[in-house]
Amino acid sequence: MAIMEINFYSKMLKRSTTLMAVLPVDRLDRSFSKKHDVDNLRVLYLLHGYAGNHMDWLYGAQIVELSLKYNVAIFMPCGENSFYLDDEDREAYYSEYIGNELIEFTRNVFPIPEDREKTFIGGFSMGGYGALRNGLKYHKIFGGIIALSSALIIHKIAGITPDYKDGIASYKYYRHVFGDLSSLIGSDKDINALAKKLKKDGVDIPKIYMACGKDDFLVQENRDLYNFLKKEGLNVTYEEDEGTHDWQFWNRYIFKAFEWVEKVF
Repeated sequence: MAIMEINFYSKMLKRSTTLMAVLPVDRLDRSFSKKHDVDNLRVLYLLHGYAGNHMDWLYGAQIVELSLKYNVAIFMPCGENSFYLDDEDREAYYSEYIGNELIEFTRNVFPIPEDREKTFIGGFSMGGYGALRNGLKYHKIFGGIIALSSALIIHKIAGITPDYKDGIASYKYYRHVFGDLSSLIGSDKDINALAKKLKKDGVDIPKIYMACGKDDFLVQENRDLYNFLKKEGLNVTYEEDEGTHDWQFWNRYIFKAFEWVEKVF
């Protein structure tokens, strides 16, 4: 098992950024064979949640075990509190970074497959939203999307007024991250609208796996999106179980997500 922290200059973010990489390349029973192992490898770009960083998944879940069990290379970038959207004011293009630059960088540096059906994007909470939005936006790159306890807050914050505050942030933050909140619904930041447009365009939409805890404060939003996507005819799987918005749930369901990968891909 190789675990690496990587710092490199991102043109999309206009600064150095950090990511963690976990690769199942050294085994006790045999040496790593580039040809054999790459042919059987899958790749997962795994996104953290709000207030987190590139280390969260490594410390919060059994990522090394996941990598070894399913022979998957896992890359965990830092998205700050961007919701993995382009910040045009600061010229920090997090969406473009996740959907293009990070893919190009990792494929150039590491012995990983480039097949769409072996390339996945996933995340929890803010990262679940980022996985859904960017997985759909960059549908030519990703064959599957894994979204756990996704922060599907678009309909809640659309049209809020400048005096708005909730337990997480205020109007100024949401306005900065999502742009014009009065035109949010129907934009390409709206998962429902984005999925509907892709269906209309007749593109090959990634398969989607969603999960949420029954006691999670975001459970209704996840149910609503699942029902919408199912109604639109997308290939989407949704699981709901005992649990809340915590690592106990996410660790359990990142493994269940890869059970889904094994069956579907």
